[in-house]
Amino acid sequence: MADVDIAPNFGLELKDAFKPVNSWVAGGITWLDDIQQFYRERSVIEKEYSAKLAALAKKYYEKKAKKSSSLSVGDTPAMTPGSLESASLTTWTTQLTTVESRAAEHDRYGTELITHIAEPLKVLATRYEDLRKRHVEYADKLEKERDSTYSDLRKMKGKYDAACQEVESKRKKAESSFDYSKTKAQNAYQQQILEMHNVKNSYLIAINVTNKQKEKYYHEYVPELLDSLQDLSESRTTKLNGIWSLAVQLEAGALKRSTDFVNHLSQEIPRNQPSLDSMMFVRHNAGPWQEPGNKVFEPSPIWHDDDAMVVDDTAKVFLRNVLGKSKAQLGDLRREVDKKRREVEGTKRVKQQIREGKDKRDEVEVVRAIFAMQEELHQVDHKRLTAEVETSTITAAVGDVTLGAKSHNFKSQTFKIPTNCDLCGDRIWGLSAKGFDCRDCGYTCHSKCEMKVPAECPGEQNKEERKKLKAERQETANSLKSPTSTGLSDSITELPTMSRSNTMNSLSSGYAASAHRSVSGSGLRSPAEETPPERPTSLKPDISGPNTLRKNRVVAPPPAAYISELPGSAPVNGSGSTSNDQKGKMLYSYDANGDGEVTVAEGKEVTILEPDDGGWIKVRTAGFKEGLVPTAYVEILASAPRPSSIYSNSGSSMGGSVTTKKQGPAVAPRRGAKKLKYVEALYEYTAQSEAEHSMYEGERFVLIKEDPGDGWAEVEKGGVTKSVPANYVHAV
Repeated sequence: MADVDIAPNFGLELKDAFKPVNSWVAGGITWLDDIQQFYRERSVIEKEYSAKLAALAKKYYEKKAKKSSSLSVGDTPAMTPGSLESASLTTWTTQLTTVESRAAEHDRYGTELITHIAEPLKVLATRYEDLRKRHVEYADKLEKERDSTYSDLRKMKGKYDAACQEVESKRKKAESSFDYSKTKAQNAYQQQILEMHNVKNSYLIAINVTNKQKEKYYHEYVPELLDSLQDLSESRTTKLNGIWSLAVQLEAGALKRSTDFVNHLSQEIPRNQPSLDSMMFVRHNAGPWQEPGNKVFEPSPIWHDDDAMVVDDTAKVFLRNVLGKSKAQLGDLRREVDKKRREVEGTKRVKQQIREGKDKRDEVEVVRAIFAMQEELHQVDHKRLTAEVETSTITAAVGDVTLGAKSHNFKSQTFKIPTNCDLCGDRIWGLSAKGFDCRDCGYTCHSKCEMKVPAECPGEQNKEERKKLKAERQETANSLKSPTSTGLSDSITELPTMSRSNTMNSLSSGYAASAHRSVSGSGLRSPAEETPPERPTSLKPDISGPNTLRKNRVVAPPPAAYISELPGSAPVNGSGSTSNDQKGKMLYSYDANGDGEVTVAEGKEVTILEPDDGGWIKVRTAGFKEGLVPTAYVEILASAPRPSSIYSNSGSSMGGSVTTKKQGPAVAPRRGAKKLKYVEALYEYTAQSEAEHSMYEGERFVLIKEDPGDGWAEVEKGGVTKSVPANYVHAV
């Protein structure tokens, strides 16, 4: 604030202004109460803060005590630490102690605010208020004295006026008197004039006295009183400044002591080296450790063998393919590992610069990036190590067998139409028809067969050459699957010959022209000669190549088993009698649930009285009971009993050899529902994958989906929907 050049003087400048001055001084004294209330409330806040800090420190002291051992040396130390704590916990203890010390300082400061500030302010306000009241009393006394003087002057003026009135009265009486009375009246008149003069003189004296008293009041008594009030106010300010200065000193002292605690803490934190905690943990957890032994070859309990690598010609094909693939990948993997390792090291240097304060980037994000890079490096290095070990292991066993080999240029392929594997001859098609084809020569194989294919790629071939190679490969593959190699050729060649033609209906009419089948003929074709349905020319070509050939399937009708079932020969039952009634067999047991239904056990033969009508058929049991059962529970038998096929693996063709009880559909079809469509197998077929049904000739299925153009139809058997060749079945 600016210095005051000339000190103000209330007595000189304010004159008769006691009331406003007194009111202003009274307000200043009353304000002292507000100030002392402020310091009292500040004291309460300081003490509350102190209590909260102390409670916070106590809470985390207790938490630290519970976790001290595990944080220092882990949950299962080899050596107990006793009362020792890790460096980080010691630093944490220092921080909690600092909080406690600061809490004590705040409590101390709060107490000092009451004893050194608030209470003195209260006492000071009381004393100054008493002095102010004394000034008020004195001002009232002076004012009464002034008013008394004025009253005396007014009384004297009244006496003077009365004396003058008496003189006038005496004069009139003297003038109206006669003789002796006149003389007496004249004397009284003269005496009254003298008395009037005395009263006048007293009145004049009273006027001078009153004026002098007034002058003293306004120029001496009141100014002195105002100066005293001014001094009282300024004295209050001086005392208030002193108290304020003391409050500042108290707060500065509290802050200084708190700062000393914080400075001590700041000096302790750098002593907490990151390696100290790790060192203590290692010292208390170091124990004996032995690396697990290497894995060794364990022979199968049912096939006793040694740990020598198999190196025959067939094994070398597989080893050559593995070695070729590993060697091809190894160089790229090594370069990729070196590149990613350099990236990790560069990012670690950035992290070190951040810790040294030379880089302002976010360390957490840099650590996150390092971790992600290390994960990528591990993945690539894992592949590199695998390729190196595979290469060294195979080379040590059979040498570098890739020299002079010409590997196929295989590309992963999904076959959307039936395609045969050139190695094993099986079909590559189904719900997940994954495989490979060579971009150069068109070699197709399963994913599982890729590593078994000899590295003998003839190089890039044209369309005709690919077609020829395909035929040769399929012939070789089918020769490995031919029944002649299993010892069945003799029995097959001894059977009478037969053929079938044009028994296909509208279900797969697109293939009827290619199905040369007849119940009459001169010979029976072997299973290897029976071909599966071919694609019509209007269909989209196989993605493996335009000349990809389909493999021949082992799906011809069974030879010996069907001789007695040729058309024209009547089925013979055990008693020698014949029957035209259509027979069926219960696939599952069924318990009647309503009127018109019949209970039949699983495996029982029934006579079909009425065909399917909305999922229900009417049957007669062996006990001559008649009623309805769900169509899906009944297997429609051929018109004559026949032995099990030597080629069929289906559960239906195995007769009663299966004893496991089967569970039928949980809910029978609703009566009156849409009528189901059925198909009947024209020939026996063995499923080539999990997506297909096996079937024997004459077996019935529920048609789910007709041939969409790919040569396959979806049918349901036993509650399971799978695919069968469309030209192997016809509608019934």
